Amino acid sequence: MRKLINEPSRFVDEMLAGLVLAFPQRVRQLPDEPRAIVSAAGDFDGRVTIATGGGSGHLPVFVGYVGRALVDGCAVGNVFASPSADQMLAVTRAISGGKGVLYVYGNYSGDGLNFDLAAELAAAEGIPVATVRVSDDVASAPPERMDERRGVAGIYFVYKVAGACAASGAGLADVAAVAARAAAATRSMGVAVGPCVLPEVGHANFDLPAGEMEIGMGIHGEPGVERGQLLSANEVADSLITRLVADFDPPESSDFAVLVNGLGATPPEELFILYARAHEALVERGHSIKRAFVGEYATSLEMAGASISLMRLDAELAGYLAATGDAPLTMLG
Repeated sequence: MRKLINEPSRFVDEMLAGLVLAFPQRVRQLPDEPRAIVSAAGDFDGRVTIATGGGSGHLPVFVGYVGRALVDGCAVGNVFASPSADQMLAVTRAISGGKGVLYVYGNYSGDGLNFDLAAELAAAEGIPVATVRVSDDVASAPPERMDERRGVAGIYFVYKVAGACAASGAGLADVAAVAARAAAATRSMGVAVGPCVLPEVGHANFDLPAGEMEIGMGIHGEPGVERGQLLSANEVADSLITRLVADFDPPESSDFAVLVNGLGATPPEELFILYARAHEALVERGHSIKRAFVGEYATSLEMAGASISLMRLDAELAGYLAATGDAPLTMLG
């Protein structure tokens, strides 16, 4: 293990301490619950607010998206582990502005159990909660079982759309409906070319021999759909785009937003090479790219690899995606 850390057991708490010290104008910790991070602006009254949460190790997902017209609060779990219901309830109470709270999070069983319990406890206190689970990873289940798919980098699109809709003054039911449409319009798939090391484990979370790659691997090292020889960037992009478009089966001349996401150890130069071919592959199919995002949006510690997310746009989703808002915390200078 080659990491710039102190005690592995303090990894998450020391990370959060640094995050809050670096960006006090953006985020703050709740004094009685340090794993609950909320917007420092505190402008929650009179509008729908958005809460998220999940395991650490994926920055900027999840806590890195606390900001204006993104999410208002985040419960932070241990590395690759769900936050508790109590942590999520603390976030919910802190950001409740009287118009309801929307939970947006990745579709994992532990998160679902804890978030559902937090929602029940919040409702008992008079705080209405709606929930949108993001399940964009096409490698994790077939189209007829979309509700079983994992949530990965495409959650960024849902944050953007939901945050902009909430900022417009829409009610809870409308914000939830728009966020659900954004989630349903999003597909993602990734490729891993190297593992990551969990701080408290100290060794790689999967074995991938040199010169090989795995298409469809999850952000926690979940098995993918195909393992084989490492392909060129163009071949990888073609493979991912082909699978993503097939899952959509979109009409000709559809409009898309494209996100090429690095998993933690892939340099931006390689991400732009992937994007170039992904862009060409969509245009060759007669589609249009209206928005492009390239960078690290949902990582897996130092896993080497990348993912591509597509969101099929209509006029409303495109408008919300284009709305101004804060950048992910990890992209600030």
